[in-house]
Amino acid sequence: MTNEKRAADVCIAVDGMGGDYAPEQIVAGSCDAARILGCRVVIVGDRERIERLLPGTGVPPNVAVVHADGVVAMDEAPAAAIRRGASTSMGASLQLVRDGTAQGVFSAGNSGAFLALATIRLRTLAGIARPAFATAWPARKGPMLLLDAGANVDCRAEWLLQFAIMGSAYAKVAFNIASPKVGLLSVGTEEGKGNALTEAAFSLLSTAPVEFIGNVEGGDLLLGDADVVVCDGFVGNVALKLAESAGEYFFGVVKETALSTLRGKLGILVLKPSLRAVRKRFDHREHGGAPLLGVRGVCIIGHGRADAKTVVNACRVALRAVQLDLVGSIGSMLSTLPPASVEAAT
Repeated sequence: MTNEKRAADVCIAVDGMGGDYAPEQIVAGSCDAARILGCRVVIVGDRERIERLLPGTGVPPNVAVVHADGVVAMDEAPAAAIRRGASTSMGASLQLVRDGTAQGVFSAGNSGAFLALATIRLRTLAGIARPAFATAWPARKGPMLLLDAGANVDCRAEWLLQFAIMGSAYAKVAFNIASPKVGLLSVGTEEGKGNALTEAAFSLLSTAPVEFIGNVEGGDLLLGDADVVVCDGFVGNVALKLAESAGEYFFGVVKETALSTLRGKLGILVLKPSLRAVRKRFDHREHGGAPLLGVRGVCIIGHGRADAKTVVNACRVALRAVQLDLVGSIGSMLSTLPPASVEAAT
């Protein structure tokens, strides 16, 4: 017997105005998500613009629209977004989670504003000092989760401990790994390597309720054994952007080189299915978005270039996290921490 919620009982709020291709691609993806996944989807934003984009009689019955006048600009300061609050599509989407109308939320808008609004409106879980963005990477052994990917550029050792617990809980839900291996990103694998932050975090992680495998290096992000890698948001965001650009560079070089000769063109035709499969592993649209872990609700932030496919996969991630009670799982793991660790982190 399972207590897992039916998809039809889950509602995902989507920020219809967030992202470079909003609202067109966001609306299309929201309708696709409702059809494919069977969950309810509420698109939040300018009602007139959104309803104009809905496909007439083809609109799924489990799609609704909630009006919000304001839009958080991609370059808007988080403080300004907070002041405008629920008048924006992003703020109103989060409000639906806060009041229980929706169980999860997705936005492809301003990540800094999303972090600030989610933290204020939903509040953090007991024992969490700072929420963190967790990004899935296509590692050699399978998916690998990196956090923090940019929410906290300066961190304390106790926060990295919390990131490890949240990441481990998410890996169990998202990747179906019974006991995720957790690594600490540093400049060497030996204990004692790194700066003051990693040295202090190593000590805490060694006694944490996770399967800590010690320090890992940059090369281990794609080639190592860790299922979850923790670091501060400055390092994590730099690593993430480097990985994204490296993937684009690699495929660009392959295409440029192969198409320069007849033999190369023939080779591309032969390898095209395999190359397509490889590229799919590096495609941010396949992952949908990065969960913001540590707040009292399922929150997914997407790439600014999110299209309809991204929205479908982001809603899939959110739906699964709700069905498997990700927030509750994180809370349960945090409850096993010694009181001293929780007090030191706040």
